[in-house]
Amino acid sequence: MNVPRWDRSSARRGMEWAPLAGLLVGLAAAAVGLLALLLGVSALPAAVISVAVPAVVTRGLHLDGLADVADGLGSAKPAEDALRIMKHSDIGPFGVLTLLFVLLAQIAVVNELYAEGGWAQGGLAVVVASVTARTALTLAARDGVPAARAEGLGALVAGTVPMRTAVIVGAGVAVASGAAGAVAMWWNPLFGAVSHLFAVVLALGAAELLLRHCRRRLGGVTGDVFGALAECAATTALLVLAFG
Repeated sequence: MNVPRWDRSSARRGMEWAPLAGLLVGLAAAAVGLLALLLGVSALPAAVISVAVPAVVTRGLHLDGLADVADGLGSAKPAEDALRIMKHSDIGPFGVLTLLFVLLAQIAVVNELYAEGGWAQGGLAVVVASVTARTALTLAARDGVPAARAEGLGALVAGTVPMRTAVIVGAGVAVASGAAGAVAMWWNPLFGAVSHLFAVVLALGAAELLLRHCRRRLGGVTGDVFGALAECAATTALLVLAFG
């Protein structure tokens, strides 16, 4: 299907500015977590609420994409069959297990950070994870990454972002996260900066590995793949920050 130029242009702008959308979602999640803590809620329920906010804002699309990709890749079937499995509305065992482990990991990390590092450290981790998740989308929409299907979201946004722009966005997010980490961990700014910068770099690296695997197995990206990349990046960023 030929996508009109104005649609592709709009898709490019959307992908280029995706980290800004992640910032807004992350700030909302951190704010709700803060409100819960101020109301006397313990760290664990506050963590659950913070993790739930991005899912609610996206109507579960990223999580649904993650589950679909897990089912498709887990089937070990050829690309055409795997893509057909991913289009089904039901979720198979691979998808269920993947969702379970990812959500448990996210909640566990945010809970630990809220409990031991306070809201500032936990809230920043939530924001950084959300921004990094959307940055993974920007990088996945770069030149040279094909769509797995001729229609759908993947076909609309695949290859819309110039490589130079994708690199600048990724580097900018990493540097900004490092700066925010230095401020949040003012008692040890160097460690704060390095840990948050590494969290972004490693998260984007993990998303890139998943992207390459999807390209090999599926032939390119789909809307589900974008959702899986976002959740992969967010979870990896949180796990890295948990070691801080």
